[in-house]
Amino acid sequence: MSRISREPTVRPAPCRCPTLSGRPADMMSTKAFTLVSAVERELLVGDKEQGHIECVECCGKNLYVGTSDCIVYHFLLEERAQPAGTATFSATKQLHRHLGFRKPVSELRAASALNRLLVLCDNSITLVNMMSLEPVPSGARIKGAVALALNENPVSGDPFCVEVCIISVKRRTIQVFLVYEDRVQIVREVSTPEQPLAVAVDGHFLCLALTTQYIILNYNTGVAQDLFPYCSDEKRPIVKRIGRQEFLLAGPGGLGMFATVAGISQRAPVHWSENVIGAAICFPYVIALDNEFITVHSMLDQQQKQTLPFKEGHILQDFEGRVIVATSKGVYILVPLPLEKQIQDLLASRRVEEALVLAKGARRNIPKEKFQVMYRRILQQAGFIQFAQLQFLEAKELFRSGQLDVRELISLYPFLLPTSSSFTRSHPPLHEYADLNQLTQGDQEKMAKCKRFLMSYLNEVRSTEVANGYKEDIDTALLKLYAEADHDSLLDLLVTENSCLLTDSAAWLEKHKKYFALGLLYHYNNQDAAAVQLWVNIVNGDIHDSTRSDLYEYVVDFLTYSLDQELVWKYADWVLQKSEEVGVQVFTRRPLDEQQNSFNPDSIITCLKKYPKALVKYLEHLVIDRRLQKEEYHTHLALLYLDEVLQQRPGANSKGAEATETQAKLRHLLQKSDLYRVHFLIDRVRGADLPMESAILHGKLEEHEEALRILVHELQDFSAAEDYCLWRSEGRDPPYRQRLFHTLLAMYLQPGPSVPELAVAATDLLNHHAAEFDAAHVLQLLPGTWSVQLLRPFLTGAVRDSVHARRTTQVALGLAKSENLIYKYDKMKLKGSSVRLSDKKLCQMCQNPFREPVFVRYPNGGLVHTHCAAGRHTNPSPPGPGART
Repeated sequence: MSRISREPTVRPAPCRCPTLSGRPADMMSTKAFTLVSAVERELLVGDKEQGHIECVECCGKNLYVGTSDCIVYHFLLEERAQPAGTATFSATKQLHRHLGFRKPVSELRAASALNRLLVLCDNSITLVNMMSLEPVPSGARIKGAVALALNENPVSGDPFCVEVCIISVKRRTIQVFLVYEDRVQIVREVSTPEQPLAVAVDGHFLCLALTTQYIILNYNTGVAQDLFPYCSDEKRPIVKRIGRQEFLLAGPGGLGMFATVAGISQRAPVHWSENVIGAAICFPYVIALDNEFITVHSMLDQQQKQTLPFKEGHILQDFEGRVIVATSKGVYILVPLPLEKQIQDLLASRRVEEALVLAKGARRNIPKEKFQVMYRRILQQAGFIQFAQLQFLEAKELFRSGQLDVRELISLYPFLLPTSSSFTRSHPPLHEYADLNQLTQGDQEKMAKCKRFLMSYLNEVRSTEVANGYKEDIDTALLKLYAEADHDSLLDLLVTENSCLLTDSAAWLEKHKKYFALGLLYHYNNQDAAAVQLWVNIVNGDIHDSTRSDLYEYVVDFLTYSLDQELVWKYADWVLQKSEEVGVQVFTRRPLDEQQNSFNPDSIITCLKKYPKALVKYLEHLVIDRRLQKEEYHTHLALLYLDEVLQQRPGANSKGAEATETQAKLRHLLQKSDLYRVHFLIDRVRGADLPMESAILHGKLEEHEEALRILVHELQDFSAAEDYCLWRSEGRDPPYRQRLFHTLLAMYLQPGPSVPELAVAATDLLNHHAAEFDAAHVLQLLPGTWSVQLLRPFLTGAVRDSVHARRTTQVALGLAKSENLIYKYDKMKLKGSSVRLSDKKLCQMCQNPFREPVFVRYPNGGLVHTHCAAGRHTNPSPPGPGART
């Protein structure tokens, strides 16, 4: 063996990792391990120069070292924790023993359950005591072994033995043994396609490195599965069991390949050096050793995380989570930094994705509850990192997944949390920022983006479980953000269910002059009087808020649906003074049950006497909309209409004039209503030059001649006269209707100075309403000078009606005669049949015999006593087959 001139240099990885086999290492390094010395050269060889380390084994605190001069050393390892989370080791030499061979110790394997150490030296496996290093008294050993592997997933089920698989000195042969405290027993001998160079075992499965390829071999069934080729002449094979039914292999192209016993890979390969000579697993890392470096690769994202310079290393093994690396003269331990510290280091470097991947991978090594607490905190920290980088979508998802107390985020924004909030930030802190000003360094654009994000985030979470217990803080903060940004959603927040704190929110809204919104806040907190007064001040111009241009209408609507009667009456004069037509809606649009119970119409009418337009609107509501059958309201409304008509037409002659809207309403009311005081209104109309209204009122008193006289002679409105006849005869019997039309016709034809218009009106009346007249009577009234052609439509209709009536009468007469004939036929049939009566025949009703020849016979043939028939109204049932005759 060549002499080693110096010990390896152990130092932290530099910022720029060295190049491995021409491939740049990952620039973003992670300090996952520190390299500490475990056994110094002096403890092994002292001043001797010839011996060097060939193999190591570690079991608990026991460290065993095998040397080239056939000596096994036993050390006791003591671990000392350091404040930074790392550890140092000191080795105390217990004893050493020369095995009596001239060959080096090739391999050491501890079987702690048997208190035995398996030592491979000179192709022979010797069993020695773990403490005394003395061979077992029986001298049991396994001969002809080139390499060995312990089955960590044994199939025998015997706790007092271990399963050992060896590469035999026989060509292309693998042997399986059971090793007990003082004896060994061969179980199986398996032939391989090529000479095996390295082996790992799991259950019945052997993972073998042959001369040209790796294979999986089930020694129980003999089934082999090829994995992938490699060249043993160019590189040293690596076969390592890393977990149940999974192995790590040194593949081609500098790849660390993972393979299961099924011959598939469930993980992506890691990239390591082409010259790798050893590999170990310390989850979630794969550690590789070459001639110059120790490299650390993540099994989670396959990236190289750390590089440690390490010269002349030739052994790398992991023992129950402890990774040991050795040179020819010294033994070192790779001490992993706690995963939490690694994750925090990554977060401090803003490497969020790597930190999250590592955190997820740590789940298998940490108790569930502890992991959940840790992982939630990591997600929250990552969320704040993304937030600080304005990556809001990513931050939101991390905050949600990490179940962030949303107040942690709100507290970054000055003055958003209520003064009454008891919130204190997490300790240790989730981020390094005092507030938003520090985070954005005063950049107003960034600050605006952060505020928009918080608005969106709070709006999303306020109705979820995230808000439980914090609704007041969330809604108050959201209100402040909306008010400051003049956001439309401010009003939506206040008109729906919310938990905004009144004191803080009111002061903030007043500060930002959001008085309408402040009124909504008062209303939500059952302070309607304060809300309405605030809105009234806005409408009056005492304070300025342009949120709603229709605020007056809004106040009217608010009062309309308010249940506070005192509040409504308080502001009734104000709304009416602003607009009588709109203000009266406070009373007319109220829910019907309130109008009937809470607001008495008489009280409202008294209030509205100062507001004539409003009073008219309200009476219209009572009479037309609600159809209240109260004479006082109908008469009052008619008088108001009449007063307005008289004011609109002072002293004007109404003949031929267009009716105003109010006059049309008056006429409609006079026609349709039967509740007003007719005589009272006639007195008011008399002398007011309102002939149409007078005519309607006379019609209500059944004074048809006077009404028609006004229409015909004063107004000369013949169309109105016809309408009058139709109106007054509506719902009456035909004779009443006929009398009205005959009265009108007589008025047109009455003797006196000949007026051509009346003749034309009479002709039109007859021709248009022929069915309403008695033709014979009309012909007697008509002047003899009128031509038949002039009255052709009337005469045609009259003749047609006469013919129709005659024919209808004839049909009715024929039907009556036919019915009479049928009855006569039935009577003749009844008379033509004889009836036998004897004292044995029984009455079909009382079942008693006839005592005299007097009876009643029913159409169905039943015979009954006359007195029985007088007391019954139904035909008796026909006699049964057993009736007496």
